[in-house]
Amino acid sequence: MTFDWKLVMDAHDPHAQAEFWAAALGYEIEDNAALVERLLGFGAVREDETVEFRGRKAFRDLIAVRHPDDPVDEQTGSGLGRRILFQRVPDAKTGKNRLHLDIHAGPERRAAEADRLVGLGARVLSTVKEQGGEWVTMADPEGNEFDVQ
Repeated sequence: MTFDWKLVMDAHDPHAQAEFWAAALGYEIEDNAALVERLLGFGAVREDETVEFRGRKAFRDLIAVRHPDDPVDEQTGSGLGRRILFQRVPDAKTGKNRLHLDIHAGPERRAAEADRLVGLGARVLSTVKEQGGEWVTMADPEGNEFDVQ
């Protein structure tokens, strides 16, 4: 048996994180405007639980990015494949991630990719050369660690 899944990341500013990770991974930011409008109409969501994002209604505390080749539920705008959901939490990040993403750029593109990500708002934490390989450990705009290999 297999299961569908999504990676959920806590965030101080989910929309900014979605912008960063969509650009970093070449993913698309999900457009849930039709769902938000429908839920507002039913009274299931309050206006103060929404924001204007890219000229459309969005959930204030949740937003996701998805792989551009994966299918989308036309009713909700939610991806049906590889996704990262960013959810607003009040807590600040306090320690090292126990789970992180690896971006596989390849040895010939690693430095250029790290530079591109810095331009998007990431920062380099360290460059690692070990017997098992080489990578650049970076932090996204909210401090979540990830590697560029």
